[in-house]
Amino acid sequence: MRKSYRVKSEKDFQKVFKDGESVANRAFVIYKIEKTENKHFRVGISVGKKVGHTAVIRNRLKRYIRAVLTEYKTEIDPQIDFLVITRPYARNFDMTEVRKNLVHALTLAHVIKEVPDENEEKESERHSD
Repeated sequence: MRKSYRVKSEKDFQKVFKDGESVANRAFVIYKIEKTENKHFRVGISVGKKVGHTAVIRNRLKRYIRAVLTEYKTEIDPQIDFLVITRPYARNFDMTEVRKNLVHALTLAHVIKEVPDENEEKESERHSD
């Protein structure tokens, strides 16, 4: 994900925190604010030391989060800035758990449209045969 897609400055982070709406599940908190002047969405990712004591753990989670966001890039509303705050519950997540929990949180926050569950898709395919 290119740097132009990131919320970088402390001022921008604080604006989203103060003025944005928040939604959470057990693994992630999503703060969202409308920015109609944006050409594309911007995201800030925060993984604190409570989540992982070593930089290796924190950086791995950030990589997983960025990979999921890149995967769903076309689904994300371009007119928003949002923050993804990781909770300690996500400490030992692998890529599939990060994807499942992050997509759930983003859907709750209306950052992405409802994504059909893979199991539901397989069920509907079986019934259509």
